Amino acid sequence: MSWVRVADLADLGPGAARRVDVGEHRVAVFRVDDDVYAIGDRCTHAEASLSEGELEDTEIECPLHGAMFDITTGEALSLPATRAVPSYRAEVRDGAIFLQLETT
Repeated sequence: MSWVRVADLADLGPGAARRVDVGEHRVAVFRVDDDVYAIGDRCTHAEASLSEGELEDTEIECPLHGAMFDITTGEALSLPATRAVPSYRAEVRDGAIFLQLETT
């Protein structure tokens, strides 16, 4: 597995989200205080962009139909979504956000 730099931490304020595309991966990156989390950006119910949803603590609400996901695990927390989204390892190094993605 390789680590990929996707953004500067300073460009993602606390409580903010951003979509990043890395190869075939469409990823929603979230900042909660000084921690960063990354999950697949497509809701498993209707493929809406989760990075455009409302973030509360470590839960993101899909902007289309309101399904909730845990940004720490990708787990679907409420209907209409019933399947988890992918979850990726994220960390901050020297002020930059890195994700660990599977190599193909």
